[in-house]
Amino acid sequence: MKNSIISLAVGVCMAGAFIQSCNSSAEKVEIAQDKLIEANKNLEEANEAYLADIDIYRQETAKRFAANEKSIADFKARVENQKREARVDYNKKIVELEQKNGDFKKLMDDYEAEGAANWEQFKAEFGRNMDELGKAFKDFGTRNVKQ
Repeated sequence: MKNSIISLAVGVCMAGAFIQSCNSSAEKVEIAQDKLIEANKNLEEANEAYLADIDIYRQETAKRFAANEKSIADFKARVENQKREARVDYNKKIVELEQKNGDFKKLMDDYEAEGAANWEQFKAEFGRNMDELGKAFKDFGTRNVKQ
């Protein structure tokens, strides 16, 4: 009798442990599902932020392109008052600036979202190029005013 009570107690403990381990697995699955849902939500938020960053940067560069085009129009008007020899030289430089501005504008328009890492690299390189172009516009405007 004592043996059967001990056997029964051991069996109940084992069954309890088995049932509890099943519940733990179910809980683990539920926790994993919750983590997956949270990770997907974070991924969607990050993707939305990434796409929003692209849109904002495009708007900012569009303003810079418009300012460059206005500067080109101003340069053309001022160059008309220069001597013929100077006008030819200035017009060549204006055409170069127009070409660079158009090339960068096309590059920005043609950019397709290819991932956040690629975007950051593109944005850094594009920003440096735009800064150099802005400096070229500034230098040209300063040189043109002095003569």
